[in-house]
Amino acid sequence: MPSFSFDTLTTLWHLANLPDEALGFIALPGQEPVFPSTFAIGTAAQSTIAAAALAACELAHVRGADRQRISVDMTHAAVECTGWFTVDDKEPETWGAFSGLYQCADGYVRIHANFEHHQNGALQVLGLDPNTATRADAERALLGWRAIDFEDACAERGLVVTMLRTFAQWDATPQAQAIAKQPLMTITRIGDAPPRTLAPLSVDARPLDGVRVLDFTRILAGPVGGRALAAFGADVMLVNSPNLPNIPAIADTSRGKRSAHLDLLTDAGRDTLWRLIDEAHVFSQGYRPGGLAELGFGPLAVAARRPGIVYTSLTAYGTQGPWATRRGFDSLVQTATGFNDAEGNGKPRPLPMQMLDMASGFLMAFGAAAALWKQQHEGGSWHVEVSLAQTGHWLRGLGRVDGGLDAARPDFAPYLQRKASGFGDLNAVRPAARLERTPAGYARPSVPPGTSEATW
Repeated sequence: MPSFSFDTLTTLWHLANLPDEALGFIALPGQEPVFPSTFAIGTAAQSTIAAAALAACELAHVRGADRQRISVDMTHAAVECTGWFTVDDKEPETWGAFSGLYQCADGYVRIHANFEHHQNGALQVLGLDPNTATRADAERALLGWRAIDFEDACAERGLVVTMLRTFAQWDATPQAQAIAKQPLMTITRIGDAPPRTLAPLSVDARPLDGVRVLDFTRILAGPVGGRALAAFGADVMLVNSPNLPNIPAIADTSRGKRSAHLDLLTDAGRDTLWRLIDEAHVFSQGYRPGGLAELGFGPLAVAARRPGIVYTSLTAYGTQGPWATRRGFDSLVQTATGFNDAEGNGKPRPLPMQMLDMASGFLMAFGAAAALWKQQHEGGSWHVEVSLAQTGHWLRGLGRVDGGLDAARPDFAPYLQRKASGFGDLNAVRPAARLERTPAGYARPSVPPGTSEATW
């Protein structure tokens, strides 16, 4: 009898209109709950990872490879979605000193302050000096604000703050209503091009060998998507700006990738990027809505230069509705859309991992592989769009897990892999997707930004 995870995967598969025959090659062992949560995070992790792996293998089938059996264990998938890792046996500090949930005059707000400019901006809205303010100062100041007023004031300045909502409160917003009308993800043809034939695969080649991916993403979801493509064999080049900070998770999420610097504010940087695009098959980006388009690298411009490209875009709140241009991260979207309230049942509680980020990342990988499959069959240039809030809407639709909060956190040890990296001795979760013939893994160690040359 098919499992709920298999039914969930089938729905994802049909969203991309991929061949049903491939579904006979997937196994999805395990059952909920696998972590303490009332939400079906095990199902979400397992089905999105399986979709990405299966789509990569189906693309390989187009290139002459036999289909191969794939297994994704639910517990392993959920552990992979924690993003847990150590460098030299030390867990990195995940959150900034001012990040977190704060009480206001009538509720709560969550501030994301992992980057200094976001932290300082929020403190300045509170009338505090970023050079001298303490967290206690911020806590006192926020007691004088209504939550919605502080959210609005920060949004007007492009900061990343949101008020805590219940599901009912979120559902009443125009943004929630806009998201509810949209599919989980979209794969849209944006230009004409002949099929860009990918080289046939040898018997032992990984599914995405020969596929070149430009990874213009920084914070978790996008980098996870690029890492998944690398695990299935793609040649992924992570491109960072030398002017922007990164988060510690880059040591984990850049496994399998080249890691180059490009300054797109310079003529030389833009010229180099165009040369890279000329030989790329996928362009993945997760910057603020319109950010890369303003520099000349939006989906239509890239498709005009490189007909047949697959362009993937990640946003926080989707492409429609009043929040379409609003910045956001997983923790904020969980708070804004009602998950923190629902999970805590009166006392705000986050999900046990940044599940919206992780599922969105694997959906980006799934969408990229599915769009490449379409490109091989019918030509065209394609745009894949994913958003954290739409992923959240989908996760909520998977239903609740009775007694989920009573589940024990699983032992991570069976799923870890220790390897040298450019950051130090890296101990991190190996890929949960197990491919029978060509195992998933990372051909390159993670390295700091700028280590690699910006050339294929």
